[in-house]
Amino acid sequence: MSAAPFARVQRPLAHGAPMPDVAAVWAALATVPDPEVPAVSIVELGIVRDVDVQGGRVRIAVTPTYSGCPATEAIATMIRECVEGLGASDIELTTRLSPPWSTDWMAPEGRHKLAAYGIAPPQHLSGTASSCAGGSPTASRIDVRGISPLRRAGVVVPCPHCGSRRTSLLSQFGSTACKAQYRCDDCREPFDYFKPH
Repeated sequence: MSAAPFARVQRPLAHGAPMPDVAAVWAALATVPDPEVPAVSIVELGIVRDVDVQGGRVRIAVTPTYSGCPATEAIATMIRECVEGLGASDIELTTRLSPPWSTDWMAPEGRHKLAAYGIAPPQHLSGTASSCAGGSPTASRIDVRGISPLRRAGVVVPCPHCGSRRTSLLSQFGSTACKAQYRCDDCREPFDYFKPH
């Protein structure tokens, strides 16, 4: 397992403030939005991998969506501020790079929130695809690992606006590196697709 510390923050605990427990830390982190997709929390995104509270120290392990994600430092700052708000006096954030983050780690409620926000959620890499925009789960299995970008264009990505399965890939690169740009052929609305990996 590859790990690197973000930073360690030590501040005195407010007089009489109780040390937060693991459940309280998880609950607080579930309110921290992803800076690039604020419709989902960092917990729903699946990047918070572990929380441990021992001996007055809160340890949090985070796996970024990819190693060059520009939001990594912003996420670390928001985590620190969130846990400090609970009264923690000693916070240790660690980057865990192995195993790498996968869109399969996203919580189901996060996928539904992406669709409601107008972003097509990623198809499961290891399961059946589903449409969160109002359709029922599809019968076909979609596994895009090892498929070239040109062949990947044939993957059906349901429109998050109207649920149509008649959509077209416009660009492999959307508003952020983790998304591709699509357009619905029925409602004609453009939308981002959170690429599976």
